[in-house]
Amino acid sequence: MIAEAAPADSKQAQRLLRLYHLYRLSIGITLVLLISSDMDNRLLTSANDELLRGGSWLYLVLNILLVVFLENTRRPAQLLSLALVDVLLLGGLFYAAGGVASALGNLLIVSVAISNTLLRRRIGLLIAAIAALGIVGLSFLLSFSHPLSANEYLQAGTLGALCFAASLLVQGLIRRVEVSETLAEQRASEVIGLEALNALILQRMRTGILVLDEARRIQLANHSAQTLLAHTHLQGQLIDDCAPALVDRLQLWRNNPTLRPQSLKVAGNGLELQPSFIALDQRPNQQILVFLEDLAQIAQQAQQLKLAALGRLTAGISHEIRNPLGAISHAAQLLAESEELDSADRRLTQIIQDHSQRMNRVIENVLQLSRRQQSEPQRLDLKPWLEQFVAESREHATELQQIHLRIDSGDFNTLMDPDQLTQILDNLLRNGWRHSALLHDQAEVWMTLFIDPDSQLAVLQVRDNGPGVPLAEQAHLFEPFFTTSSQGTGLGLYLSRELCESNQARLDFQSRQDGGCFRITFAHGRKQS
Repeated sequence: MIAEAAPADSKQAQRLLRLYHLYRLSIGITLVLLISSDMDNRLLTSANDELLRGGSWLYLVLNILLVVFLENTRRPAQLLSLALVDVLLLGGLFYAAGGVASALGNLLIVSVAISNTLLRRRIGLLIAAIAALGIVGLSFLLSFSHPLSANEYLQAGTLGALCFAASLLVQGLIRRVEVSETLAEQRASEVIGLEALNALILQRMRTGILVLDEARRIQLANHSAQTLLAHTHLQGQLIDDCAPALVDRLQLWRNNPTLRPQSLKVAGNGLELQPSFIALDQRPNQQILVFLEDLAQIAQQAQQLKLAALGRLTAGISHEIRNPLGAISHAAQLLAESEELDSADRRLTQIIQDHSQRMNRVIENVLQLSRRQQSEPQRLDLKPWLEQFVAESREHATELQQIHLRIDSGDFNTLMDPDQLTQILDNLLRNGWRHSALLHDQAEVWMTLFIDPDSQLAVLQVRDNGPGVPLAEQAHLFEPFFTTSSQGTGLGLYLSRELCESNQARLDFQSRQDGGCFRITFAHGRKQS
């Protein structure tokens, strides 16, 4: 039965226990003051003076001791003992004060009600039953020594019934309160979970997000916004100090919200950003939600969509283009074999064949983009794989083409699709030979495999000794259809970077004075869980 008592380990239960202590101390002090003054004549008209005085002092002293030793008790057995002691002491005072006429029975009802906030179900009803039996039983005993008390049975029964009514009413209210608290806790937990989820989504978004107050102070900034604006700590700062150009766009938007704000350049990283603004409410001192988009990423996505559409279009009409193209190339080849052509005409036929082959390569590359299969990275040890690739490339190279390979010590395990890596290195190798041949009779390419000291990732460097790439053209190297060669298609480097990114690798260009240099930074050699 004790197991049914409610544990007092919550803050609400502790507050109720302190209220119970305060109530008992107040009753004890009031009784002691009454019996110690001239105001107790009416209370003691039919009572045992000495018994009531002693009981009142005993009630006060015991409650002081209980408050000291059971101030924050959490044990149901101690709570039950506390309620029983209180009911028994009040019952004794009820008897000493003369029964129902003393009005001390009302204190028992209040005590039962408060104790039922701490003791649930049958335990609470047990306290009510003891109080009711005490009132009725003590009233019956008083009828022997005080004949007038015999007329108070109805009142005593009513007080006993009120004890049960108070117990049931309080327990019903407590159950409703507990249900409401449980529901509130669930809702609060859901809100906290949603807030955490929103915060995670906000931080993971590639779009930069800022929330500005009426003074243009940043109240919230996600990680992308800090990266795009080249500031590590934005929250709490004025946007005027972090991005003055953004303030001008904000003011123009406030004057005319229908206009699209102009883009702005960030001095710290050179990025070009497209801002947009949304008012979070319609108050005069409203908060402003700011979105920052990297125009380079938008342009890249647009290029990918265009290439995908171009690939589908090319796949549809390649048959109609390649058949006439093949006929033109074959006719030019047959015409070049004619003995009646002079050198000028043979040069023209060679031009026809060269450009026919170039058009065919463009079609093949675009078709390759549209037909590109999903990469299947596998655990790959780059050292033996690269040695085999260089050996095979040397077999197919001409006498005027050389490859130099150097592999440092380290762990070169990575995750990579070997077929796509072969395609990437073929593009970089032929690109290096072509640029090296512009300045030297012997075209040379140097491949170096090493471990980057900062990231501890495997890096493959492909370097040539050609004229290099002008600074103005380096930003466009990986754009589709950009080429510096009259024989190139402009898709090789773009396709190589796309294949690297699909394998979680990165392809970059490093500017050098003695040629060009491409670096492939590979992913870790373990799969992401």
